[in-house]
Amino acid sequence: FDVSKTENGRVSYPIFHIPNYHKPQMADHPKNIIFLSCDAFGVLPPVAKLSSEQAMYHFISGYTAKVAGTERGITEPTPNFSPCFGAAFLTLHPTRYADLLQEKLEKHGSTAYLVNSGWSGGPYGVGERMSIKTTRGCIDAILDGSIQDAPMTTDPVFGFEVPTELPGVDSHLLEPKNTWDDHDAYDEARNKLASMYIKNFEKYSDKGSADYTQYGPKI
Repeated sequence: FDVSKTENGRVSYPIFHIPNYHKPQMADHPKNIIFLSCDAFGVLPPVAKLSSEQAMYHFISGYTAKVAGTERGITEPTPNFSPCFGAAFLTLHPTRYADLLQEKLEKHGSTAYLVNSGWSGGPYGVGERMSIKTTRGCIDAILDGSIQDAPMTTDPVFGFEVPTELPGVDSHLLEPKNTWDDHDAYDEARNKLASMYIKNFEKYSDKGSADYTQYGPKI
């Protein structure tokens, strides 16, 4: 596979090359919506359950981090807010898409989750990247419904619900503060990231059919 031109390679092939592909090429409305983020600050939990209003806030925010290999010139993780997790592809204002998603969530009773595949135990350069096993365990719990029965705690800054136990996932990792040696440093990093969210969302205040500012982090 030639990655001489870019580290972030891609390949495509006809879907019928997959033995068990879904021939009708159509599915029902999803029960679960997953927003995938890569948090370079080591602040976000590996998975968080969002209310429908929080889902709109995080959908519009589109927070992740650019990491080495995804774009030319990026050598270390850089915070990035891309509305609807795809700013380059939007033809309408982000709140228009959020209104549509909100409508779909309510109509079909879907639940949204924020999954973080970024760093744990500290920021980039200090902590470690979330293991595939941990991320897969979080996704499995969402898909098989076991996360619905998991005990939850509410993040005091971001306000979303964080499971304290999940099958196949180290409980120590589910609460990111526990993975930091310096808890005060974690609180400082969390407030810093929350401030970035708040600053970024100012341009969406009083836009669209609803103002979701109140469903973001509070510091």
